[in-house]
Amino acid sequence: MITPAETLARAAQLRATFEAAGAMPVETPILQPAETLLDLYGEEIRARAYVTTDALRGEQMLRPDFTVPVVEMHMAHGAEPARYTYSGEVFRRQEHDPDRANEFVQVGYEVFDRANPAAADAEVFALFAQAVAPLNLRAATGDIGILMAAVRGLNTSDARKAALLRHIWRPRRFRALLERYSGRLDVSARRAKLLDGTLDCDGPLIGKRTQTEIDARVARLRADAAEPPLSDAEVDLLDALLNVRETVPYALAQLRDIAVDLPSIGAAVDGLAARADALSTRGVDVDALPFEASFGRTSMEYYDGFVFGFFSAQRADLPAVATGGRYDALTRRLGNGAEIPAVGGVLRPGLMLDLEAQA
Repeated sequence: MITPAETLARAAQLRATFEAAGAMPVETPILQPAETLLDLYGEEIRARAYVTTDALRGEQMLRPDFTVPVVEMHMAHGAEPARYTYSGEVFRRQEHDPDRANEFVQVGYEVFDRANPAAADAEVFALFAQAVAPLNLRAATGDIGILMAAVRGLNTSDARKAALLRHIWRPRRFRALLERYSGRLDVSARRAKLLDGTLDCDGPLIGKRTQTEIDARVARLRADAAEPPLSDAEVDLLDALLNVRETVPYALAQLRDIAVDLPSIGAAVDGLAARADALSTRGVDVDALPFEASFGRTSMEYYDGFVFGFFSAQRADLPAVATGGRYDALTRRLGNGAEIPAVGGVLRPGLMLDLEAQA
């Protein structure tokens, strides 16, 4: 049984490694203002965060991760470029799996540097790969930015693009929207009546929405229904993109083929190629490095570019030992108009010790 003292000692070792790489150690409060997190993730975060109320400070959450408060700190006070490291407990509610920890220690490393994003991606990945090398973990990489670029390039309305972008991290909802926008999903009889104006809506108002809000929602639905469907060719291209799962060189070749018919992803694919070169310079065996275009779509909501994770091949029941990625858009949202490219990741020292004990 790994003790808390052993976990904290390993966390200190990892943090020292990141300090030696040039990171400044920082601390963040355990209690975080709920308003910021709710604004970023919506009400859904309540299902996985511990929420409390303070008479003076309002709603608060036990820290679900470090990235948001570190970004807020940097955007308010940080110089450029900057590297930070931290360690401490995070808290996640577990409603379905009692074996998963609801309180555990994370150690992180974050880079804020606009000079060379590909080099910064490679720096973070290489440091994490080195930290977990003795555990013989399975690496996974992806790039949310390629899928986002594909959605932005679709021949459809801005409203539909915004809806798809909002649900990239919810694959089932994303798929349902694609099916609806392409006309492949049958519209229910009730919805059809609502859209053509034949539904009887004279009943009493129930709930908190006003009649004005309801009318605006119906108007948006009718405007969307009037849009021409997404073409089968575009949906097929998105499916081909989402199905790319190869080592990096072969994935690049497939993505370049897709970019011929979906040119909006060209710059993002070029970014992947630049990252591959930077990783190779850092000593990473890119020829054997896996790439999955769909990786990160269920657990990495604020990432908008490179994403990575390290997993135990022998313990598929365990969560990722390390995860990370690029989150440029988060700095824009928290920067009050300022922004800076940023990438980082976190390690779980407790899981590392567990795997070492079982080896």
